Amino acid sequence: MKENLYTCLVTGAAGFIGSHLCERLVEKYNVVGLDNLSIGMEYLKNLKNVKEHPNFKFYYYGVHYLRQFHHIIRENKFDVIFHLAPNSDISVSDPNIEQRDTLQTTIELLEYCRLNDVKQFLFASSGSIYGEAYKKTDQPINEEFGALMPISHYAAAKLASEAFISSYSFNYDINSWIFRFPNIIGEHATHGVILDFINKIKANPDELEVLGDVSQTKPYLYVKDLIDAMLFIWENAKEPLNYYNIAGIGTTSVAEIARMVIAEMGTKTKIRYTGGDRGWKSDSPKYTPDTKKLADLGWIPNMTSNEAVRYSIQQILKEIGYA
Repeated sequence: MKENLYTCLVTGAAGFIGSHLCERLVEKYNVVGLDNLSIGMEYLKNLKNVKEHPNFKFYYYGVHYLRQFHHIIRENKFDVIFHLAPNSDISVSDPNIEQRDTLQTTIELLEYCRLNDVKQFLFASSGSIYGEAYKKTDQPINEEFGALMPISHYAAAKLASEAFISSYSFNYDINSWIFRFPNIIGEHATHGVILDFINKIKANPDELEVLGDVSQTKPYLYVKDLIDAMLFIWENAKEPLNYYNIAGIGTTSVAEIARMVIAEMGTKTKIRYTGGDRGWKSDSPKYTPDTKKLADLGWIPNMTSNEAVRYSIQQILKEIGYA
């Protein structure tokens, strides 16, 4: 690694978003990737584009206890931490997983920042922290909306993490950036509605089971647009604590996604809805974020939500070798 470059720690480096972030960061910085590979050892393949890069190192460790950082601390001095290790699957509603993999890892990394004078901390949060805000207002939800009442353990741990980031930022002068993600899609995906539909159709081309009904509607953003937005905010938002909604333009319904997947796969699959207004109990069926704050900062996405969905379907199908 080059001595004169910034050194970035990326937790969750082998994951869907983390791997894309590493690919971008190595263009300008030294990058140390850390991952406990809880999603499976096979996802090391996501790092194939950076594993031999001279600016990249990877460590396979859990991130549950500070003592597990001792080895990498001795070898590296970090200037900035990108924390993407928290549980990424909102459908996994287990409070123990969220407490361990999301909240506790966040607190431990913030403690590492405090003890080692690391002054930049970036966190992957989620629009799910707004809960069922659509029931309280028919307006897009901006960053100042409250009170925040999450309906999933996933969102509760994200919101609690945001609170600790705020308190550490204030008490120890750690500059922090919080990104409230929409549904992120694209290649390297480890889960999500598009990959789920593709796998279901591969298993049974005649019928696609879709959880819920036709009413679920959310914003979708292509993963490389997300990385652009994260890095843009990091470089241009200069408050001690910065928090931004990130989203594409518009929203896409689950029914539209199902139809697009079927069209791109070239099958004659019939859709069967299970019924109800959501896919699972803690799934918020509607979310429309207000991204004016990010637009005023100077960033807009390259694709609409519908364009991102169709392009991501094509990219995922290409990646898995579907013909």
